[in-house]
Amino acid sequence: MRLRYKVWLEHEELGKAFGDGPLEMLERVERSGSLRQAAAEMGMSYNKAWYLVRRLEKALGFPLLERRSGGRHGGGSVVTPRARELMVHYRRFREQVAQDLAELYRRNFAGFGWPQQPD
Repeated sequence: MRLRYKVWLEHEELGKAFGDGPLEMLERVERSGSLRQAAAEMGMSYNKAWYLVRRLEKALGFPLLERRSGGRHGGGSVVTPRARELMVHYRRFREQVAQDLAELYRRNFAGFGWPQQPD
């Protein structure tokens, strides 16, 4: 038996504002410098990724990416400083949630003989 859960930030009117998927996409953009490449690595179309970024930016109230149009060396995307800060805070939040839920799991199910360290 193991504990399973999923957490995300949600805007009350616009829905999901940030979670593991957007975090992964921004991490991939940081590594590659390209939203197109990040989307391809995640099995997502560029148009869907572009739409997702715009929707998240609207819900969050700040830009996630700085877009650079093509030129001699081609275009690309750069994660904004505010988005990097969000990524750091979200990772920390997610780690704390995991620790707290693991403790709740142990306290509530210790007597069932199940593993006490959920993965």
